[in-house]
Amino acid sequence: MHAKSVRWPKVTKERREAWLLERALHVRDVVSPRHRISVVLGLGCGLRQGEFFGLSPEDIDYARGVLHVRRQVQAINGRLHFALPKGAKTRIVDMPLSVAEELKRHVDAFPPVEVELPWGKPDADKQRKKFSLLLTTRFGNAVAVNTWNTCTWKPALAKAGIIPPRAKGAKDWQWEAAPKDGFHVLRHTYASIMLEAGESVVTLARWLGDSSPAVTLGYNAHFMPEAGSKGRTAIDGLLGRQGDEHASRNSPDSPQG
Repeated sequence: MHAKSVRWPKVTKERREAWLLERALHVRDVVSPRHRISVVLGLGCGLRQGEFFGLSPEDIDYARGVLHVRRQVQAINGRLHFALPKGAKTRIVDMPLSVAEELKRHVDAFPPVEVELPWGKPDADKQRKKFSLLLTTRFGNAVAVNTWNTCTWKPALAKAGIIPPRAKGAKDWQWEAAPKDGFHVLRHTYASIMLEAGESVVTLARWLGDSSPAVTLGYNAHFMPEAGSKGRTAIDGLLGRQGDEHASRNSPDSPQG
């Protein structure tokens, strides 16, 4: 007899995988200079696409070493608008020093631009808001997810050798599908690196904005390709030492031999 309160965990339909850190850094280095910061924020802080599109200089607290995730840029039928982050929840995210330094360099090279968009939904023209955005197009507009994926992310994946180059004569948007290599893979990689380093899953769930630690473990944390070195070293140390002792005891030159 099964207790009614017990529920089997749901298995995700899509298999999500983390990248090798080397691959993630390669993409960071080949993506266009203006958009390098997006890879840094995805890999270094676990931000979602819309969240770094909506990030403002006022959201960066260099003194405390944190980012305030207060809004995102969304697109519905091609029309952009500001909205609260996923789940309608703002949050505070840890900001490593390396990310802070990248943000300072980005601001110097690409000064933030004030952008006005509807708030809450695309047709909310009476509720428009202005925010100074860290990442905009070269024309000073908010970044659209679909355009960014086609014109920025896919070309970077091709340069890094993750997907094939665009076929000769193909349209700008005609890239090979890469469902496992979308921007979200950086968020998964971030979560996996943090857990492998020993960070609390409760803390990580709060930084990611997940509804619970179980969601973090089930959806955003994945076995890192580099993982296993700590356990491997421990086992080698244990079995190697015991193996040496066993060999020594059974050696013909041993007093017990």
